[in-house]
Amino acid sequence: MKILVCISNVPDTTTKVSFNNNNTEFNTNGVQYILNPYDEIALSRAIELTEGGKGTTTVINVGLVDTEPTIRKALAIGADDAIRVNAAPSDAYFVSKQLAEVAKNGGYDLIMCGRESIDYNSAQVPSMLAEMLDIPSVSIIKKLELNGNEAQIDREIEGGKEVINLSTPFVVSTAEGVAEPKIPNMRGIMSARTKPLQVVEAIAVERVSAFTSYEMPAARGNVKLIDAENPAKLVEALNAEAKVI
Repeated sequence: MKILVCISNVPDTTTKVSFNNNNTEFNTNGVQYILNPYDEIALSRAIELTEGGKGTTTVINVGLVDTEPTIRKALAIGADDAIRVNAAPSDAYFVSKQLAEVAKNGGYDLIMCGRESIDYNSAQVPSMLAEMLDIPSVSIIKKLELNGNEAQIDREIEGGKEVINLSTPFVVSTAEGVAEPKIPNMRGIMSARTKPLQVVEAIAVERVSAFTSYEMPAARGNVKLIDAENPAKLVEALNAEAKVI
């Protein structure tokens, strides 16, 4: 089993967000970057599926040289090797094109992604990637089991659970519960320094979207407390002020 895991380099969840140049670009000064948590779940399950000589796990990232510490962490967790596409990830379409270009000749049985990145939360890359490779895609899975080239996948749907059976190759995006994130041990950290990290140049991709500006969410308003003994006043406030009824 040959698995490719797509990983993103994202700001830590404790990052204080701000913007530069008239709110047209993210301010990276002082920002600590981490391995996208949903991608970490995908990576952990891939390692479980390939450990013990059952296959190999390769991680791939679209990013500049400053993303290599995150890639090395993925190697320390247990990935066998890594690929970095040398380009800034401008949007989901660009990233998907770069991933597809590498994956199409890689002979991968399974491609795994997190359900979304925690910075842009667009959840577009897995389905775009599958479409570009002309293989099936299953989104936001909760369980993945493999028996040779046959897979059983569980995903939550409205009012229940959907069970899907399909054959490799395919793309999945993982949610919580697929695997417990693994913590790198000292042996993994030391071996990550010497594991292969291949850098490939990006292909030219037509720009189909652009971010024109960013804005912060509106500040939270004051809380209005209404005495429990006066429900009529609550109904009036919901109707006249909140306008929700």
